[in-house]
Amino acid sequence: MVVYGVHPVLEALRSGRVTALAVGTGRRERLDELLALAERWRVDVRRADARELDRLAAGGVHQGVVATIRPPEARAVTDLIGAGAPALIVVLDGIEDPHNLGAIARSAEAAGASGLVVPARRASPVTAAAVKASAGALAHLPVAPVANVAQALAQLKEAGVWTVGLDAAAERSLYAMDLRAPVAIVVGSEGRGLRRLVRERCDWLAALPMEGRVASLNASVAAGVALFEAVRQRLPDGVARDPEKTRS
Repeated sequence: MVVYGVHPVLEALRSGRVTALAVGTGRRERLDELLALAERWRVDVRRADARELDRLAAGGVHQGVVATIRPPEARAVTDLIGAGAPALIVVLDGIEDPHNLGAIARSAEAAGASGLVVPARRASPVTAAAVKASAGALAHLPVAPVANVAQALAQLKEAGVWTVGLDAAAERSLYAMDLRAPVAIVVGSEGRGLRRLVRERCDWLAALPMEGRVASLNASVAAGVALFEAVRQRLPDGVARDPEKTRS
């Protein structure tokens, strides 16, 4: 698997997963930092011209840097729960655009999320474009691929994690939810939203209050808002109104 772009490659180097690095012949911003990290991890570095870098990055915007990395280790859903702080997990139900996948991963990692649950089929895989869009967050964020999202939600429930599906038509506001307990935020696909069975498996459905004329938000934006509402509530002075503790 390849990763390209200065920030994604820096994060991949910091994660220790880079096996080879190709850099352009010209001077690039932060190149010295990249090379120092590569030397620390004993990564093979070679110079490459623009045409070869374009080929390695399959036409992506590489900023003069392309790295070959070991694929991320696939995690089990229950591995994301961990210990210590209450789990904060993002479950994706069919996100197809790698840029949306990357943007959600970036928000999840910035929010300190425990990990990402993604469908193994009929959804965007973790590609170089997704890693680039995540600004390297996918080099650090644990990812659990699953064959069936609804079954993954059942696993999370059995492990004591509450599941909250984002649904623009839901009657309950996300801001009325208590997100301080172990929680998984479930994000539907672009355009179609949550599938019926996945919607039915969620403990709660919640909407983001919309004040303008646009009826919904981009999936990655909605995920980011939900994640940082959880972060806000978990701060020492965070405030949340407890919803009824009844699984739907």
